[in-house]
Amino acid sequence: MDILRLILLALHILGLAVIIGTFVVQMRANSGFRTDLILGGAITQVVTGVALVGVDTGLGHAPDYAKITVKLAIALVVLVTAIIAVVNQRRGKKVKPLFHTAGGLAVVNVLVAVLWQ
Repeated sequence: MDILRLILLALHILGLAVIIGTFVVQMRANSGFRTDLILGGAITQVVTGVALVGVDTGLGHAPDYAKITVKLAIALVVLVTAIIAVVNQRRGKKVKPLFHTAGGLAVVNVLVAVLWQ
């Protein structure tokens, strides 16, 4: 189970890296946003985050459910924002505010993860 937890943790961090990396690289762009990467990272984050909580609980650890709830809420907003951004991009509508919202909230989620002790 511990190996599964470490694999999930690595995937969780990679999902985060995809979101924030894409956001930082394209932060000053006005068009051509890679919303598909943001969406893929957001899906990875939500799935692996939920799985990590399940595995940690199965290993007998007591997660901080208040922190997990806040992180999940932020991650879901990032996911929904990414979905809307992909749809808007396909329809030729505005993407930039959604792109920045998803990227900025991903950074906030990192801060919650690191600073909430």
